[in-house]
Amino acid sequence: MTQEISWADFEKVALVAGTVVRVETFPEARKPAYKVWVDFGPHGERKTSAQIAGIYQPDDLVGRQIVGVINFPEKQIGPFLSQFLLTGFHTDEGVVVTTTERPVPNGTRLA
Repeated sequence: MTQEISWADFEKVALVAGTVVRVETFPEARKPAYKVWVDFGPHGERKTSAQIAGIYQPDDLVGRQIVGVINFPEKQIGPFLSQFLLTGFHTDEGVVVTTTERPVPNGTRLA
């Protein structure tokens, strides 16, 4: 069972929309992963490592609008500094990236 949280708890998580601007393979990662750079509008461009290579090719992601958590602390992943969490759903085939149903301004917060 999932623990209930308050609205105030939810408001602490900065889930925002951003557009993928660049994707590179991450050969140093222990599991197949990409380095992903995303434009979060007023929050700037940020990068992350994401284990999404099971479903996506880099060209599938560039230009796509995704949902990321931008207020976690930065995390060192091998030689790469991750600056946000790319959200998605675990499936048998791999992680399905969370996207927007239609375009919204980069930096728009999930309500």
